[in-house]
Amino acid sequence: MSKLHWRPARVSDLPAISAIAARIHPDLPESPDVFAEKMRIYPVGCRVLIADDGIAGYGLSHPWKQHRIPPLDGFLEQLPDDADCLYVHDVAVLPDRRGGAARAYVATIEDLARSNGIATLALVSVYATRPLWERLGFRPVTADAELRAKLASYGESATYMLRDLIAA
Repeated sequence: MSKLHWRPARVSDLPAISAIAARIHPDLPESPDVFAEKMRIYPVGCRVLIADDGIAGYGLSHPWKQHRIPPLDGFLEQLPDDADCLYVHDVAVLPDRRGGAARAYVATIEDLARSNGIATLALVSVYATRPLWERLGFRPVTADAELRAKLASYGESATYMLRDLIAA
């Protein structure tokens, strides 16, 4: 078996991405069109995890504004000109392929952010993933009322988190 590796996502990967999303996030469904838009407007942040038997995961990220989370299953339409973070929309890996895959994706987008002058990564932790993200250097942020309202659509345990790349 060859080593798992991340490669840029392609439009032809959308069925696999959607299938993995449906399996990993059954309570947080998103349209394939939403994934396609992210791939179209910021392709360098969209990657798939390749295994011998096909696609085993995906990661989607794009420039955004801190403390403002995009709506779940919503279109971005355009990226902000004054983006101050690289937002990790999702990292989903099939259970039997975990064990360092998220860390490798985050390292890739950390390099991408730095090369574009972005000093912060942001994400919303869902389900019980907060400890994983904390191990990867993200810290929870106290949410104001507006942010709490947006987090509600991501589920009860949703936590907004940031990672400062300057301190990393």
